[in-house]
Amino acid sequence: KEILIKYHDLSAVQWEGVTGNMHIPSQAEWEQLLTGCSAFLFYGMERFMSHVLLNRLVAMNIPKCRLMILLDLVRSQQSYQRITNSDIHKSCLHIALEGPAETAMLLSLSGVGCVVATQWYTSLEENAERLETLFQNLLGIGRTTGQTVHILQR
Repeated sequence: KEILIKYHDLSAVQWEGVTGNMHIPSQAEWEQLLTGCSAFLFYGMERFMSHVLLNRLVAMNIPKCRLMILLDLVRSQQSYQRITNSDIHKSCLHIALEGPAETAMLLSLSGVGCVVATQWYTSLEENAERLETLFQNLLGIGRTTGQTVHILQR
């Protein structure tokens, strides 16, 4: 929340979505957010695709979304238990499609222009640092997405 407040005025973008412990978004809310945005930021626990229904995502057409930033793959004891309980009901193929590279491919096929995603499991603190770097470089300094991703890879 601190980062969103800090960088809110640096862009003409209207921030919209779910933050903190407001509630767990429904599938309809996920779809509305994804189809109505020009950029999408997910900062959350476990795999992004574990929050969205796979069969609904692959049927979506989201070409208005030019940039999707997925700062996911954060694991806590509670999130690990939730994902384990959820994965019991999924096939191995379905779970494999929730991986970072597969997620990026599926989002690209759905029309997303650019996907910036976490590749390995990380901590909330590390993702907060990544988000701060992204906002500093994209909004504050005005670097391109490619330049910012290059900075993040260092």
